[in-house]
Amino acid sequence: MVSDNDVAGRPELFIEERFVDGARVVSVRGEIDHDGKDVLRSVLLSSAGAAPARLVVDLSGVPFMDSSGINVFVAAHQAVSGTAGWVRIAAAQEPVLRVLELVGVDAVITCHPTLEQALRP
Repeated sequence: MVSDNDVAGRPELFIEERFVDGARVVSVRGEIDHDGKDVLRSVLLSSAGAAPARLVVDLSGVPFMDSSGINVFVAAHQAVSGTAGWVRIAAAQEPVLRVLELVGVDAVITCHPTLEQALRP
């Protein structure tokens, strides 16, 4: 488990990784913003060179995300694109999904309503 430091009394960002059916599942809990983006980026890009990289990011525990998170997801997508891999987002809460849709990330990175659906081939 990876977490950032508690910033000004705000909840920490907790990140857990595991492998399921050949895909790396990264579960995130907390707010994804400027303060937590570097921790998330380091985790998502840690095995970007693996070929092919299959990454599912479970956002069910994320109530808020700003543009910092968007940039991290785009960087992860770009990192695996050359390896015939993919990044998928699972279980984003409505406010987070709305941000992904507003900026068009959902057109580049597939968003699934559940983790189980995101793990399907």
